[in-house]
Parts: sequence; C-alpha cells; structure tokens
Amino acid sequence: MATSPLPRWAPTPSPSRPLWGPSSAAAASGSSSRLLSPFRAMLEALLRRRSAPTGEAPPPAPPAVDAEAAGAGVGGGIHAGFDGIITDRHPEDDGWREDIRRRDGGGVFITWEDVWVTAVDGRGRTAAILQGVSGSARPGEVLAIMGPSGCGKTTLLDTLAGRLHTNLRSKGDILINGRRQKLAFGTSAYVTQENVLMATLTVREAIYYSAQIQLPDTMPVAEKLARAGDTIQEMGLTGALDTRIGGREAKGISGGQRKRLSICLEILTRPRLLFLDEPTSGVDSAASYHVMSRIAGLAATEGMTIVAVVHQPCSEVFELFHGLCLLAAGQTIYFGPAANAAEFFTSNGYPCPPMRNPSDHFLRTINRDFELESEETRTVYKPSAADEAIETLVNAYKSSNTSENAKKEMHDINEMGGVMLRRNQATFLTKVLVLTRRSFVNMYRDVGYYWLRLGIYISISLCLGTIFYNFGYGYDSIRSRSSMLMFTGGLLTLMAIGGFPSFVEEMKIFRRERLNGHYGVSEFVISNWLSATPYLILIAVVPGAIAYYLSGLKRRVDHFMYFTLVLCSCTMLVEGLMMIVAAIVPDFLMGVITGAGIQEVCTPRILQE
Repeated sequence: MATSPLPRWAPTPSPSRPLWGPSSAAAASGSSSRLLSPFRAMLEALLRRRSAPTGEAPPPAPPAVDAEAAGAGVGGGIHAGFDGIITDRHPEDDGWREDIRRRDGGGVFITWEDVWVTAVDGRGRTAAILQGVSGSARPGEVLAIMGPSGCGKTTLLDTLAGRLHTNLRSKGDILINGRRQKLAFGTSAYVTQENVLMATLTVREAIYYSAQIQLPDTMPVAEKLARAGDTIQEMGLTGALDTRIGGREAKGISGGQRKRLSICLEILTRPRLLFLDEPTSGVDSAASYHVMSRIAGLAATEGMTIVAVVHQPCSEVFELFHGLCLLAAGQTIYFGPAANAAEFFTSNGYPCPPMRNPSDHFLRTINRDFELESEETRTVYKPSAADEAIETLVNAYKSSNTSENAKKEMHDINEMGGVMLRRNQATFLTKVLVLTRRSFVNMYRDVGYYWLRLGIYISISLCLGTIFYNFGYGYDSIRSRSSMLMFTGGLLTLMAIGGFPSFVEEMKIFRRERLNGHYGVSEFVISNWLSATPYLILIAVVPGAIAYYLSGLKRRVDHFMYFTLVLCSCTMLVEGLMMIVAAIVPDFLMGVITGAGIQEVCTPRILQE
C-alpha cells in the first residue's frame, strides 16, 4: 500500500476545494460557511439533517445513534470534499438554536457590541486598547481571535470573561444569552496563557484532586474518576499520568503537556462557555492540531461555546475554526466565518499567495510593528504599507455584507432570553478536606517549604545551645536566659521568610482556581492552616527542645510545654503574616524585602509581649 505524503494527522485535501479556501457552493449562495471538526463519528448525524426538507425539523436520530453524536450536527447541512464538515445552515434557524439550548444546561450565546477598553496610568493619561469591537460566539463552534502582538486579543478575552485588570476601563454591551449577567461556575471556564500548576503533584493527582473539588458530591466517586480519565485521554496525557508536573526543582513534564493539563483541569465540568488564551503556545504543530481538534470536537458534541486567542495557527488548525475575529491596533479587521476570510482579503486587494498559510498571510499584511522604526527617520510622514492595509480593511469590513450579517446575528441572539444557572459542585467540607490533603502532599514533597527550614532551625538551635550551654541558676544567668530566649524566638520566627517562594507559587494557584470558581477564600485559608499546622509544630518543637535542654532551662514538663507553645504561636503568627504579604506583594524580591521589614518591626514587640 502506498503511503500518503501527508502526515497521519493532516486532513485529507480535496481536489475541488483548497484546504483553506471558502467552498464554492457557499460563495455562490452567499451563505455563511462553517467548518466543524474532522470527526467522522458526526458525519451520519449531519447527513440525516441534510436529508431533511428545507424549513422542517430534522428527523429524530435512530436509537442506535448516541444522543451526543446526534447533537454534534449543530451546524446543519454539509458539503463534500474535505475530511471535516462544512455547514451552511443559517444562524436564524430556531430549531437549531433551540436544539442547542435544550441540551444539558443549555447552550450559551455571547455577544459584545461597541466594546472600548482604555488603559489609565498614574497621571490619568489614557490609551485605547480596543476601539468599538463587536462580535458574537455561538454554541457548538470555535471562535478564534487573531492578530499581531499588542493588538488587544487577550484584552478582549479578559473583557468577555470579566477579568480586566484594575487599571483598565471598559464600556460597551456584553450580553450572555441576550442579558447582562455574570458568568456562573460550571457554565464558564478560563484557561490562562501562563500554566499555573502545582509542581510537586503528578498529572494523575492534579486532575483527580481537581475533579473532587469541582464535581458535585452527588456524583459517585467512580464517575468522577471516569470523567477525569476521559479528560486525560482527550488531551493525550495518558503516557504522563505518573510524572510530576515539575518546576524550579525538577523538570517534570514538557511545556506542551503543561498546556494540555491546564486545559484538562478546566474542562472537567464540561463548561458551556470556554475561554482559551493561547492554547497552542509551546506546542508543536502536530500536537496543536490534536489539541484543537479535540477542543472543536468537545464544542460539537457537548454544545460548548469556545472563544480562543490563537497567535499563529498552522493551516490544519485554522481549518478547525468556525469563526474568526481578526484584530489590528484594537480595531476589527474581519469578523465572520473563518473559511471566508481569505476571500475577504482577496476582494480588497490582498490575495493570499498560493501554498501559503492563510493565517500567516493575514498577520503579515496587518503587522506594522517592524515598520514603525523606519518611520522615525522619515522627514515627511507617509503611512506604511501595513497602516494602509489596516485602514483599507477596516473600512471595507464596516461597509461589507459580512459586517451586516454579523450585526443581524447579534440582534437575533440578543432577542433570546436565558439565565445562566450555576452548576452544583462539591460541598464546603469536601473542598476543605481535598484541599487540605493536596496542600499537605505539596508541603511534604517540596523540600524548600518546611524541610530545609527544619534543618536550618536545628543548626541554629545547636549553635544557641552550645553558646548558652548550661548557664546555671545564679544571678548572672538572668541576662543569659533573656538573651537565649530572645535569640531563639527571633531567629526561628525570622526564618519564616524562607518559605516565601512557596507562598508566592501557592497564591498564584489560588488566584487561578478562585477566579474559575473552584473554591473560595474560606476553604483555602482553613485547608492551608490545617495542612501547615503539623509542620509548624514540628519545626517549633524539635529545634526548641534542642535549645531548651542544652541551655539548661528548668527541666520540668510544664515549663517546656509553655516554652514550645509560645514558640509555636510566634511561628504560626509570622507564617500567617508572610502569607498576607505574599497575597499583597506577589513579586518575589519586593515580597522578601517587605516581609523582612515587617518582621524586624513586629518580632521584638511580639516577643516582648
């Protein structure tokens, strides 16, 4: 058998239609083409929808077909010629819309109209990041937000997800199912560009702990583990299950596996609205295709609405996008079906050369970063080629039928009514227990968290014990006793600053999981206190006992217990203080300086009390 020149993961090309171009049938009819993920399991369901008479509801799926597979054909009819599925069903089809909304939890439609985002500095000066951006995203589809660096892609994603930074101001209408409402847990999830993960856990542990926290207690444990196992397989992490994630101490899994693990943790609940910030960063082209194809498959089978910021996808990944939002300098260059973007550029004088990736062509046309430098040397200002292209395409889009169709679709979606319902999750007690167990394991495996400090504490106690060895009970021993107690308490509490790097990493994980609604402040504080208490008692009692008995203090149990209780209290107090500093000052260097300064001011007063 002859081998194909294409890699096994590449979609099968069609002699009648280029991989990236719009279908001729769609172009002739003027309808909006939609490209679904290349899963043959969906083909039969879509063919049955194709065979339904125009204007009538599609026939019910036969019992042999799985309900989720039948629901995969959310897009309507198909065109042949590609190992994906191109649909041209009109977005105004109420039957299609109601089919998505009637599914488990209902589909989520999100629209944004005339969105402006400005940055404000300390002097009150403003700079526009987004300028009147509009668009929409629908269930069962993947909307890609693309553009050059600094064009406002992540800012738009943060605006839609309600995660704008405090120094940014936004205005405009952002509606969920036609209403102004907050995103609820289980209905939405956000995967950040930065992979914030607990380095000491294995892939299996990270996913299983997250499943126990996010999934409700009404779901049996076996079902939770099955959901976690399915998610692991979807992201191709089966071979790395027992490998630690790794961090500053050990390498662990690769960067691409970290990205896939971050996605795994957020799709456990099968959210209806998923935001992805650079899901293909750090991933090779083959792995990025697999990841995006499975994400597109989830969108189709689960009725998810997926909005993804993608920097520069390969042509196979670009084929998986249903919609494209192309930005440049904070303005909309194009918003509409991804399959029609190349035709839009061609009709406005910027055709994509043959055999070139369309996404490369789009970004090269509107990227002006490397042309601004040469303009500084010009005596007479003349717009660069990229500036001219941006102005031409922005004006062309505003007056195009594509823009009118997008506005009409947003209007139709906004007329809908629907409230996002918060899904059930684990109870308060379950979250506390799971977080305590996870935090305890993390502290046990992280050498720098408590074990290194314990070794240093023992060394300090041995030094103090030998310096003040058996100072007796005479009048001259009063000063030695006070000095010994002051040094022991001061040095052991001051060394709490050694755990600041671990505090900072833990706070990053807490912020990510709290923003995604996994748990709240109360669960985190209680679980962290419960897991840290045994270690704090250990690093207070063992060094304290060494210093206590070497120096010759009263050898009575009640005196020793009082000494260790005071030492434990001081240690816990300073530990909590450093956690507060880590929450307020996340920067490592500034946090160490701030924490040391506060301890120097507060520790003598605490010990004096």
